[in-house]
Amino acid sequence: MSIWGALAGGFAGTLVLTTVLRAASEARLTRMDLPFLLGTAITADRQRAKVVGYLGHFGFGLVFALGYYGLFLAIGRSGWVLGAIFGLAHGMFSATALVNVLLPAVHTRMGTPFTAAGSSPLIEAPGFLMRNYGRTTPLVNMVAHVLYGTIVGGFVALAH
Repeated sequence: MSIWGALAGGFAGTLVLTTVLRAASEARLTRMDLPFLLGTAITADRQRAKVVGYLGHFGFGLVFALGYYGLFLAIGRSGWVLGAIFGLAHGMFSATALVNVLLPAVHTRMGTPFTAAGSSPLIEAPGFLMRNYGRTTPLVNMVAHVLYGTIVGGFVALAH
């Protein structure tokens, strides 16, 4: 196991995760756009938000890969199956606590279940498992995150 394997896996995994989410959005399987969601926390300019969001998303992908690496070190093993399990947990975290509890606490442009009727947030509240972004969004999100975890776990296991 090596930290460089984790970082390479984090980059490759984030590339796959982001591509799957973007493709699913273009195929109208979801309206979710995680980079846009992240970017609008920084700026109200929609074009800049996409750029900032993609940079942030890749940065977080590397940070999460380091978290996976720490877990692999702590339990003394790694691999694509264990990475997939971590990806499942990561996907659940992103679709529940992250977008519904943590992100709204710092994202002034995102609606919440408590948003007043007279206000007009830039971003719709995701809802539980991000279902407000489409019925298949939970499945798309979980598949993308399991792929991410599988890739990170595989890279870490291969890097000596």
